[in-house]
Amino acid sequence: MSAKRASVEAELQTDDRRFMALALALGRRGLGRTWPNPAVGAVIVKDGVIIGRGWTQPGGRPHAEVEALRRAGDAARGATLYVTLEPCSHFGKSPPCADAIIAAGISRVVSAMEDPNPEVAGAGHARLRAAGVVVEVGVGAEEARRDHAGHIRRMRDGRPHVLLKLAMSVDGKAAAAGRKPVAITGDEVRDRVHLLRAESDAIMIGIGTALADDPLLTCRLPGMEKNSPVRVVLDSALRLPLGSRLVGGAREVPVWAVAGAEASRSSEQALTGRGVNVLRAEGNRRPALAAVLKLLAAKGITRLMVEGGPTVAESLIAADLVDELVLFHSAETIGLDGIDAFDLASLALLTQRLKRMETEPVGADRCDKFWRM
Repeated sequence: MSAKRASVEAELQTDDRRFMALALALGRRGLGRTWPNPAVGAVIVKDGVIIGRGWTQPGGRPHAEVEALRRAGDAARGATLYVTLEPCSHFGKSPPCADAIIAAGISRVVSAMEDPNPEVAGAGHARLRAAGVVVEVGVGAEEARRDHAGHIRRMRDGRPHVLLKLAMSVDGKAAAAGRKPVAITGDEVRDRVHLLRAESDAIMIGIGTALADDPLLTCRLPGMEKNSPVRVVLDSALRLPLGSRLVGGAREVPVWAVAGAEASRSSEQALTGRGVNVLRAEGNRRPALAAVLKLLAAKGITRLMVEGGPTVAESLIAADLVDELVLFHSAETIGLDGIDAFDLASLALLTQRLKRMETEPVGADRCDKFWRM
C-alpha cells in the first residue's frame, strides 16, 4: 500500500469514527421514548459535509434513517449514511429503511452493528449490498451495543435490560431504621437519577417501597417532565393505596401494578378505575421476577430501571437479572440501626458478574457504574 493511499484510508477511518460518534449521540436523544423500537441515530455526509441528521422519533417512528433522508433530500444521492443499528429490511408498521436508502441513492452505509431482531439479522445489510451499496459494519460497535442494550436483551433473552440504581451511605446503609426514608446523597445525584429515569422505558419498585415512601417516580428535570417512564409496582396482593401519589397521577404518567393470579379482583377494579393498569404475571402469591420481566418485555419495555430498595435488589441479584448497576456513594452516615444496602453475599455476586466501567464524582458524592461482563 502506498503512503498516500494509507493516509487517505486513515483519514477515512477517522471521519467514520467522528460521524458515527455523532450518530450515537443523536440516537441517545430517543432513549426511553421509542420503545418497543430501539433508539437509533443516523447522519448523512457528502464531501465531508453533514447534509442530514435523524433519530428515532417518540413511539418508535419515523425511524432515524427516514428522518435523516428527509432532511437531506435530493442531496443524499452519492452520500454516506452513518447509522447506529442495521437498517430494517422487513415491512412492519412502516416500509423497510433499506429500501428507502437504496431509493435515495446512498452509495455507502457505515453501520455500527447488526440488528439482533430475527426479522432483520443481517438481511438489511445484505439487501443494501445486493443493490450495489458499499456496506461497512463495526464502527462504534462497542458503544452501540451499550446504547442498544435494551433492544438486544429483549430480542435475545425476552426480557428488558435491567439497570439497578442504589444509593449507599459511607457505612453501607440504604435507609434509616424502620425503612424510614432519609436523604443520603445531594442535589446533583438527584438530578442524575432523574436523567436515568428519563432514559428508561420503565421504572420498577416493590410494594414495600411504595408503601414506605409514597414516591412519584417521575422525571422532574426542567423541560423533561414529559419523558417520565412507565411506573411499575411489584404488588402481588394489590395493596397499592388508592390515595397514593402513584395512583393519583396514573392518568398523567402510566402506572402498572404487577399482581399474582390470586390477587383480589375487587382491588383490581378499584385500581383500574383510577387509571392503573393491572398486569397478572405467572405465579400465584408472588410471581417470579423472571416472569415479571418477561411480561414487561411482551408489553414492549426494553430498558428497565429498578429503584426498589434492598429487598427487590437482592432478589434481582439472586436471580442473576441485573445487567447494569449505578451505585451512588455518599459521605453521610446513617448508623448501625439503618437498613443495609446489600448483604455480603449479594455484594460478592455482583462483583463476580459485573465489571466496574467507570467512577466519577457527582457533586459531593461518587458514582460507580458497573456492567455485565
